[in-house]
Amino acid sequence: MPDPLFAPWRMQYIESLEAAELEATRDGCFLCRAAEQGLSASTIKELLIIHRDDHGVVLLNRYPYTSGHLLIAPVRHVANLGDLDAPCRAGLMELIVRAQTALERAYNPQGMNIGINLGRCAGAGLPGHLHVHIVPRWAGDTNFMQSIGQVRIIPQTLEQSHRRLVLAWPT
Repeated sequence: MPDPLFAPWRMQYIESLEAAELEATRDGCFLCRAAEQGLSASTIKELLIIHRDDHGVVLLNRYPYTSGHLLIAPVRHVANLGDLDAPCRAGLMELIVRAQTALERAYNPQGMNIGINLGRCAGAGLPGHLHVHIVPRWAGDTNFMQSIGQVRIIPQTLEQSHRRLVLAWPT
C-alpha cells in the first residue's frame, strides 16, 4: 500500500470547486427542465420523459448504456438524498419501483443495475441534481464492446425506447 501524502491546504480549493459546480448546474439543468409543470406533448417527447409526478421525473438517458436506460430524479434540484424530506425520498423510491416494473414489461431483462453516483468523482455527469440510473441487463449482453471497442451497441432508437416504455408504464 502506498504511503499517504497529506496536503491539507488543497481542501479549500476542492470545496470552492464543488460550490461553484453546484451553483452552475442549477442554470440549464436538463432534469429541472424535465421536472417543470405544464410541458407540451412535443417537449415531453423531445426530453424523453416517461412519467412525472409531484416527487420526481422518469426519463430515458440520452446517452444510454443499453436500450431502456432510465434516469429517475426528484423534482427539486438537490445533490444528496439527505437534502430531500422523507415523503420525497419515499416518492422517489416508488418511482424506482414503477420504472423497474415498466422495464420488466417492456424489455424482459434478466437483471438490472440500479445506482446513484453522488459527486463528479463518483461518476455523476450532473452532480448538482441527484438522480438514479436503472440499466436493464441480459446474460451475454454487449459489455465487452465498450471495454474493447470503445463503442456501445444500442439496438433501438431513443424514440422507439420512449414509445415502448410509455406504453409499459404501470398506472
